[in-house]
Amino acid sequence: GKTTAIVYVTLSQMLTGIAKDLTKLGGKTITKLVTPEEKEGKLFKVVSFVTGMKNSLKGFGYFLGSLLISSHPQGYYISLATLIFIILLAIPGPLIYLSPALGRVSKSNVTISDAFLGYPTNLYILSAARTFLFMSRDMWFEVPLPFYLRSPSCGDVGVPCGVQNNITDACASGTECINGLCEAISPEGCGGMALSRTIVGVILALYIIVYGQIQSWTPQLVTGPVNGHDKDHPPNKNTEVLWGVINAFPTAVLFFVLRYSDAYDDHDQATMLVSFLLCLVWFAFVFGVNSSIHSFLVVKYAEGNKAAQSVGFYYMSNALGRLIGTLVSGAVYSYASDNVSHSISYCMLLGSAMSLIAVALTVPINDDKAAVRCGPIPCCGTQDIEEEGSVGGK
Repeated sequence: GKTTAIVYVTLSQMLTGIAKDLTKLGGKTITKLVTPEEKEGKLFKVVSFVTGMKNSLKGFGYFLGSLLISSHPQGYYISLATLIFIILLAIPGPLIYLSPALGRVSKSNVTISDAFLGYPTNLYILSAARTFLFMSRDMWFEVPLPFYLRSPSCGDVGVPCGVQNNITDACASGTECINGLCEAISPEGCGGMALSRTIVGVILALYIIVYGQIQSWTPQLVTGPVNGHDKDHPPNKNTEVLWGVINAFPTAVLFFVLRYSDAYDDHDQATMLVSFLLCLVWFAFVFGVNSSIHSFLVVKYAEGNKAAQSVGFYYMSNALGRLIGTLVSGAVYSYASDNVSHSISYCMLLGSAMSLIAVALTVPINDDKAAVRCGPIPCCGTQDIEEEGSVGGK
């Protein structure tokens, strides 16, 4: 029954989430262990590439999964079999080419207290900032966005439907025929984009692919020009503060557009879709840069003998931010307003607030080495910290 299905899906999601994060943790830790400490610029490029390609492949998985599920009556089982095959395909490489000594502890097993205590101060602060950084996205992305893209126009709700005089009156996208009337599929309200499931899936997949590619190319396209193309001066906390402030702008603009634009009040779908997608791409670009810088900084701040634990602790904060953002956004989107454009606008405003909180938490980090360079000129944070271990900040 429905209860069994919900329990099964919940447990499956939980186990696959654990497997994914263990894989991600291993990938980030390996980059730290195999890169010389003095090659921070190279480390930044490797971390950015690994992080970006992971997300781009995840976006490709959206396409592949939706294609397999929709193309065959047994598509769900075919997609699961394909996923198992891809996972098995990835196993021989690490077994053959990675040293078995990597990842082994040099002392007794880790205790519960070891998992939470004893990290550099910078890592604790960055982890707290990461929590709010991902809340800035998941305040609107995980739950409100798919529902909003599917939500019908209010004019399409309550329209007669069904078969009358051998003529079928079909309901518009985002609605279904119930007792002779077209009703919204979701109970949150109306006033959304009224897009089909396929189009929504394509938008989400493209967002993740673009976001991943921005992460991969962050060193070359973004922080390179800002930091003067100096390979010895990769991003520091000041770089993240700069991009963290920028991260608040796309969602702030969307708040005002969604809340006060006549196009959304009149449900001008073409204008709504173009303006919304432009801001979505803008956010994907900026958030991809922020995430890439964060991913580098956590590996940079992690101590060599506790690299895996440090990265794991950091991603625990990442998961906490996503959990809180998902729960809060679901409540806000469901109950803030009957007009879903207004509801998601409040989610966007909360996202901007979370971005600024993440910036405020980042400022105290003890890492001003090399500053942010506008071309050849240091333009933010001129302190040059050279003492070994000072960046870690105990």
